Amino acid sequence: MYGSFYNALEIQNKAMNDVFQKPRLSEEEVRNFRQGGYLIYKNPVLPAGKFQALKEHFEEKLAELPDHIRPEEMDVPHFTDPKLFEWLFADEILDLVEPIIGPNIALFSSHFISKPSGNGKRVPWHEDATYWKQMISPIEVVTVWLAIDDSTVENGCMYVIPGTHRNGVSEYEEVDKEKNLFPIEIKRGRFDESKAVPCELMANEASLHHSGLIHGSPPNFSQRRRTGYTMRYMPTSVKALGGKSELGHLHINYLARGRDLAGNAYGDPSKVYPELARYAATKKRRGH
Repeated sequence: MYGSFYNALEIQNKAMNDVFQKPRLSEEEVRNFRQGGYLIYKNPVLPAGKFQALKEHFEEKLAELPDHIRPEEMDVPHFTDPKLFEWLFADEILDLVEPIIGPNIALFSSHFISKPSGNGKRVPWHEDATYWKQMISPIEVVTVWLAIDDSTVENGCMYVIPGTHRNGVSEYEEVDKEKNLFPIEIKRGRFDESKAVPCELMANEASLHHSGLIHGSPPNFSQRRRTGYTMRYMPTSVKALGGKSELGHLHINYLARGRDLAGNAYGDPSKVYPELARYAATKKRRGH
């Protein structure tokens, strides 16, 4: 009896190890990303223990969130929480990104976006690049959207418009700030909403999307919370704008893997930068 139990356990562990040891993206998946501007990764991203530790860390941060800040607005938490680099620099994450942007990788930003049950805000249709025009050049960023909770059509998952990452930045118009996470949206009629694809994910699965891709998400009126951790990476050939001094930057990037190719200065992942966190909160530079 015990022999069959341990044999089954060994087979299960081998299957999990294979997931984390083989190349994370196939050539076909990389081609699909380049063509469509997004990819849905339907495998566990992190080993179970590492994912559970991230989720517990998020729950602690959520419990400490001031009343005046909505849970959708937990932007650039790594500026004041160095522990997050345990996951932001994890090989399991960087190995997803490297097939797309190459071996020299910088962390651009991160953001917990958590839609509470019942009143989670809508994310208007947008391109992330719209918010980053004064920060980096060229705007070549890949976002890993890691599901902390299951993310479904029911609780307001992200939708993408495939192929729109090749169109350039769109024109925007104002929307209701009370109902939407931020106050502008791509003008109606500038893209075909009927082509929207839902990125449904189980916890510890992820989607990846290009900084130029049109995407958004509906409100969460369901009884289940929807949380994702967006981790944003760029090749180190991308130039940071605004000078080389660490605190001269209004934003700081971090060298995650490989070497710098653009003469950039990088933040120290062991330090905290509360001034930059406050600036980001003031300017509301999001993108989702």
